[in-house]
Amino acid sequence: MAEIKIEQQKNRGWLWLLVGLVIAGLLIYFLVFYDNNDNTTEQVSETSSVSRENESDLLDVMENNSTVAAFVSFVENDTARMSLDHAYTNEAFLKLTAAINAMAGEIGYDIRVDLNKVKESANLIENEPFETSHANNIRNATDNSTSALQNMQKAKYPGLTAEVDELNSASASINPETLTLEQKDAVKNYFAKASDLLKKMN
Repeated sequence: MAEIKIEQQKNRGWLWLLVGLVIAGLLIYFLVFYDNNDNTTEQVSETSSVSRENESDLLDVMENNSTVAAFVSFVENDTARMSLDHAYTNEAFLKLTAAINAMAGEIGYDIRVDLNKVKESANLIENEPFETSHANNIRNATDNSTSALQNMQKAKYPGLTAEVDELNSASASINPETLTLEQKDAVKNYFAKASDLLKKMN
């Protein structure tokens, strides 16, 4: 009888030892591989957030687009004053429209709807240079240009918010009810702010 009891205790001892080893193995497995999964998930999320940041902020990318550079050069170097025929304003809008279009092409941003509105206003400026609604057309063109540039800035250049705010202010300072020749400085200031923004994008 004593021998049977000793054998049963031996069997139970092996059984408990086997259960203990299985539990220890499972603990080791979960500790090692669960920690690896966390690290992998963190690495993947860090990598994806960095790539998303790079996609959405192109401020450090130098496109050096010649059309944008031509507009910037026109605004910075032109000493001509706006005269009654508004040739300066018309040419500036043509160059600005081309620059916005070129910049949108560089960054792969569809800007056609906004640019069509700018072109309509610019055409009115060219075709009706002596109209009293001339300042209104200029204001429409600056508002539409600003909208196009702001949409590009939000999508691709989040670091240029202050510059877009300045551009909005410059556009708002052009009074559609005042003759253009009485607010030449405000119009030229708008082109200067647009030039500054595009220069930073380029």
